[in-house]
Amino acid sequence: MRSFLFLTASTREPGHVGNTETLARAAAEALPADTPQQWIALAQCQLPAFVDLRHTAGSYPPPEGDAATLLDATLAATDIVFVSPVYWFSVPSPLKAYLDQWSAWMRVPGVDFKTHMGKKRLWVIATSGDRAKAQPMFDSYKLCADFLGMQWMGALWGKGGAPNAVLADTAALAVAHTFLTAPV
Repeated sequence: MRSFLFLTASTREPGHVGNTETLARAAAEALPADTPQQWIALAQCQLPAFVDLRHTAGSYPPPEGDAATLLDATLAATDIVFVSPVYWFSVPSPLKAYLDQWSAWMRVPGVDFKTHMGKKRLWVIATSGDRAKAQPMFDSYKLCADFLGMQWMGALWGKGGAPNAVLADTAALAVAHTFLTAPV
C-alpha cells in the first residue's frame, strides 16, 4: 500500500496557507480515501545545523527530536512530495535544511538510508510567478532523487503570487487532480 509524506516548505506564518500548499492539497484530494497521508510543515521543525563529518568522524549519531521524527516519517513513506514554493529561484530554506539531514542520515550506522530511499518515489509541487524560473529548483530535486536511486515523478507547477492566485490557474488545478495518481 502506498503512503504519502507531504513536506511543506513555505515560510508563511502559521495559519496562512500559500499557493503551493493549496495546489498540493488539491492534488492530495484525488488520492484514494484510504491512502495514508502525513503532512509536515518543515518551517515548524527544529533541525540542527548540518555539520559535515564525512571526512573526520565519518558517521553520525542517530538523530533526535524533530530530525528523528522526520527520518522516521521519510522512511515510512513510499511517496515523498516536496510542497515547495520557489524562493529566489531556488529551494526554500526549510527544505534545504531537511535535505542537508539526508547527508547525515546516509551515515547513521544501521539506518541504510540510501537503500531505503531507492525504493521511494519523489514528487514536487510548486508555484511561482514564472515556470521557466522554477526549472533550476526542479533540476536540483531531480538530481537528489537520481543520487539516491529514487523514482523521479516530476513536478507540478502552478502560477503563484498573491494569496489564492493559483486558484485562477485552471490548467494547474486540472493536472493536480491526476498528478499523484499517475501510474508508478
